[in-house]
Amino acid sequence: MKRLGILLSGRGSNFEAIARNVASGGIEAEIGIVISNRADVQGLQIAREMGLNAICLQSKGIEREAYDAEVAAELKQHSIDLICLAGFMRLLSAAFIREFPMRILNIHPSLLPAFPGLDAQKQALKYGVKISGCTVHFVDEHLDAGPIVAQAAVPVLDGDTVETLSARILKEEHRIYSEAIRFVLAGGWRVEDRRVVVGGRGAGSRESGVGSAEAE
Repeated sequence: MKRLGILLSGRGSNFEAIARNVASGGIEAEIGIVISNRADVQGLQIAREMGLNAICLQSKGIEREAYDAEVAAELKQHSIDLICLAGFMRLLSAAFIREFPMRILNIHPSLLPAFPGLDAQKQALKYGVKISGCTVHFVDEHLDAGPIVAQAAVPVLDGDTVETLSARILKEEHRIYSEAIRFVLAGGWRVEDRRVVVGGRGAGSRESGVGSAEAE
């Protein structure tokens, strides 16, 4: 069975959604390890309450590449097939990403390439877009720039605040992250330039539509 490694830094709501899908059989995998870079976060507590192997590797005061090497060693020790970032608030080093090519997924609360980085929902409201959403993508060496696996669109309403828009986007995050994990673990996909496509080359090949959703 495929093994997931979860990296988190906070409340871990996306992690919890993934874990519940794993527990129910909605994702045919097991969670091999949950790693937090902070000791006192809700996500770590939830993981332990669910009986998962959950540890804290403190990152404060440690140089990035040295810390990432420690995390990589832990993931390899537990034979992790796919790494899922669930609110992991650290930029990964190029060395770490090269250790796990096309094996790291992240979810971002915008329709990338729009509004990368922090405060994506605030950026969307400030810009005045009518549709925002969320994106699951492979992690590469650039910020929120790896090939896109899944997206879901969410309408931006006239009365929205950062909090109300974030809550509506988060609901879609919980849905499409698990769908994207199932898709990646199932195999049968490849990356052409930046496009994640499924099927063989030539006739029958199509773009991945995992997690797509129309704006309501």
